[in-house]
Amino acid sequence: MTRLHEYETVVSWTGDRGTGTSGYRDYGRDHEVTADGPAAIAGSADPAFRGDPGRWNPEQLLVAALAQCHMLSYLALCSRQGVVVTGYVDRARGTMAQQGDGGHFTSVVLRPVVRVASTAMRTRALALHEEAHAVCFIANSVSFPVSHEPTVVADDTPEPPGPAGQGLRLPA
Repeated sequence: MTRLHEYETVVSWTGDRGTGTSGYRDYGRDHEVTADGPAAIAGSADPAFRGDPGRWNPEQLLVAALAQCHMLSYLALCSRQGVVVTGYVDRARGTMAQQGDGGHFTSVVLRPVVRVASTAMRTRALALHEEAHAVCFIANSVSFPVSHEPTVVADDTPEPPGPAGQGLRLPA
C-alpha cells in the first residue's frame, strides 16, 4: 500500500523596492520561505543572479535537502542495526550548469564524516551509506546523480583531515 505525504510551504517575495519588477535591476530577490511550525528561512537568489549572499538561495537549499535526507536515512539505519553514531558532519557540494537563462544541476556530492563509538562498527557504518542513499526520498526524486564520499572514524582514532589539511571537528 502506498502512503502519501504532503508538504506545504509558502514563499513570499519581500524584494519590492517601490517600483515592483519595473526593470531587471530594480527589484530585490529577497523572499521568505515559511511553513506551519518552523521559523521562516530568509531566501534570495544566488549572488550570481543579483541575490543577497547573506540569505539562502534555492540551489543551496536543494543541496542541503539532499544532505539532510541522506543523514536522516543513515542515522535511522544505524540505530536499527546497532551502529552507534556519535558525530556527523557533511560538507556537500552541488554543481549546476547554466545554459542561457536556464540551467540544471549536473551532480551533488555528499561528503559525510561520521564518528562511531567503536572501531568494530566502522565497516558496517561505511556500508550503510549505500543503503541510506537507496532509501533517501529526496535523492530518489532528482534526475541528476547524487554520490557520496563517506569517511568513518571511531571515537578512539584521530580526527580525519579536513579542508586544507585542517582537522575536521565533529560533535562529541
